[in-house]
Amino acid sequence: MSIDDDITVSAAEFHRNVGVYQDIALTKPVTITKNGRVRTVLLSAQEYARLKRRDRRVIPAGELSERQIEAIRKAEVPDRYTSLDKEIQG
Repeated sequence: MSIDDDITVSAAEFHRNVGVYQDIALTKPVTITKNGRVRTVLLSAQEYARLKRRDRRVIPAGELSERQIEAIRKAEVPDRYTSLDKEIQG
């Protein structure tokens, strides 16, 4: 799932049409706001399980293989994320 595909609704709108947004969440995240602020994100159970599995695959840096280290060295960030450079530059 891509965060670019998410949909945002107010908590009141979500409560009025909870079934609709549950159906949408099967294919893309539904961001729910309260008083104009992001409060929660509704995901499909499948996407939640996928994210939980990723949590468990954490490898301490000292346990990385040479092949994994080389893959990290060669990794390139896709151009569509260049705007994020500003966040790490301060």
